[in-house]
Amino acid sequence: MEKRSVAIWIWVWVWVLLVMTVGIGTMRAEGVNKSVSGGLFWSTTKEEGDLVRKAESEESTAVFNENDDIDGGFPSLDGMLQWAIGHSDPAKLKETAESVQQLSSDKLKIRQLEIKELMERLKMPSDAQLMRIAIEDLNNISLPLEDHRHALQELLVLVEPIDNANDLHKLGGLAIIIRELNNPDSEIRTTSAWILGKASQNNPVIQKQVLELGGLTKLMKMVKSSFLEEARKALYAVSALIRNNLDGQELFYAEAGDLMLQEILSNSSIDITLRRKSVFLVADLAESQLGTRNKAEVPFFSNSFFLKSVVELTASTDLDLQEKALVAIKNLLQLRTTDALVFKDFCELDGALERMKQQLLAEEYQRDYAMEIESLRREVELIFHGKLEKVTQVPT
Repeated sequence: MEKRSVAIWIWVWVWVLLVMTVGIGTMRAEGVNKSVSGGLFWSTTKEEGDLVRKAESEESTAVFNENDDIDGGFPSLDGMLQWAIGHSDPAKLKETAESVQQLSSDKLKIRQLEIKELMERLKMPSDAQLMRIAIEDLNNISLPLEDHRHALQELLVLVEPIDNANDLHKLGGLAIIIRELNNPDSEIRTTSAWILGKASQNNPVIQKQVLELGGLTKLMKMVKSSFLEEARKALYAVSALIRNNLDGQELFYAEAGDLMLQEILSNSSIDITLRRKSVFLVADLAESQLGTRNKAEVPFFSNSFFLKSVVELTASTDLDLQEKALVAIKNLLQLRTTDALVFKDFCELDGALERMKQQLLAEEYQRDYAMEIESLRREVELIFHGKLEKVTQVPT
């Protein structure tokens, strides 16, 4: 509470002296409007990402109570001053204004300089400036490892807004981050992959730049890392990099991405998170193929062993993995090159779907979720039987 009061009165002094400086006149505290406009967000750039609390709609209209901390900023100087006034005692505010009016011209000028220095200290750097500082730290080999880690953590937050991500290459940061994928320190490699994933997500500009700088090949190698978190973040980055990007997908297939996915999906001892991410990527790639029917379909989608590895995921006890496997099977069934008889005879999809049905109906702890998955399972079953009818003689 004491810290809060000090901060409030700093802003009151700023407001009072600014009023005195421009000659607006005597402040009449009794008529001060106590409404709070805007929110506690310092707008140094278009978006601040995770550096400050995000300006969600419910926050922007919130009324702050006595327990609120002053840990953000303001959309403008006017908003800052309005907030300070609205949280001040009118009687004390009037008393402060009257005392300021009694200052001599020399003392007032001194106070003005003090306020100017204070405002300069309180001014936050822009996101671009913060990114530039972090990039310079990464390039400074004389700094300790911990400083490099901290610089990457800063960039991880800063690249979330798309405008900031697009500035990364202009500032020379993208090539440096891709370089750090080869760093001896696993944490450095992991965070670097994470940054590339965040920056590339739904961003064709960054996707193209990372592909041109050779980032995809390095990330695919990292997926096989013995450090679990590194492998997870690398696969996340790979997915983000090739999503809705045909050039990225072609390179992924050329670099044996199909074998990488099959190896993960067919090995039940591999981390469950990696298997979820992998089958989700399969579903996404198959969906992308559905949207480009005029192009030749990818051969590995019709690979019997690959398809079997996807179908076998339906036997998992992990509902999330089951759901993602069903989405992948649904998309794969709709491809022209996948053979219904392979799904039936080699993958034994009929039996897998029936066993899955019994398991879902017996689920007690996540009943609602299980029923949602059961609805998806029935949809997959209908698509499968429909595809099967086109290639088999159905008895009348």
